[in-house]
Amino acid sequence: MKDVKNHFEEEAEEYDGLILKLIPNYKEMIDSLIRSIPFESSKPIKVLDLGCGTGNITREVKKRYPKAHVTCIDLAENMIDITKYKLSEFDDIEFHVADLRDFHYGENNYDLIISSLALHHLQTDEEKITIYQKIYEALNPGGVLLIADQVLTSSEYLDRTNHEQWKEFMLKSMPLKEVEEKWAPTAYKEDHPAPLMNHLDWLREIGFKKVDVMWRYVEGAVFGGKK
Repeated sequence: MKDVKNHFEEEAEEYDGLILKLIPNYKEMIDSLIRSIPFESSKPIKVLDLGCGTGNITREVKKRYPKAHVTCIDLAENMIDITKYKLSEFDDIEFHVADLRDFHYGENNYDLIISSLALHHLQTDEEKITIYQKIYEALNPGGVLLIADQVLTSSEYLDRTNHEQWKEFMLKSMPLKEVEEKWAPTAYKEDHPAPLMNHLDWLREIGFKKVDVMWRYVEGAVFGGKK
């Protein structure tokens, strides 16, 4: 995770522009996550944003749930600094620079836990499962987990096809040299996605109910479940 941390520390100021060039239909993915939150907009929900980046999802949560209290954590201090600046109008948001593997989640603390483009950086399936277990314990009864992340399929052929689509998408806004010499090698080094079906199985095995997929496109997916 040290390489991941250094990468995001360096790219923090450019993140909002880069993410639109790197993730196909990023805005649609985030919109799908936000639309999947099942609570009434007037409810004072407690939210945990794991890997908050520059605060894009938390900002959308606050638009829809103005009474929400959000805890934002991210591995990169520069990301947290930008998030603090972008969300400075709110006084009910907490910020923590932390590795999501080491963060103290507690028990029955949150109504909603969200995460965007963070879990695929965990190197092993065991680490992902451990985080899901911590998330489950941290949710209140009836609480909801929503994930927007990079995933694999159950087919090597489809994974190759999706990877090529991803590169074709990037080539629309950046030169071939940058794609082949920077972003493709970075993904190979730092990204460790798991098949979407594995994620769904892990959630069910831990105890999540109503596990489902809300959106999927190329290598991205929005999915989750309810405690």
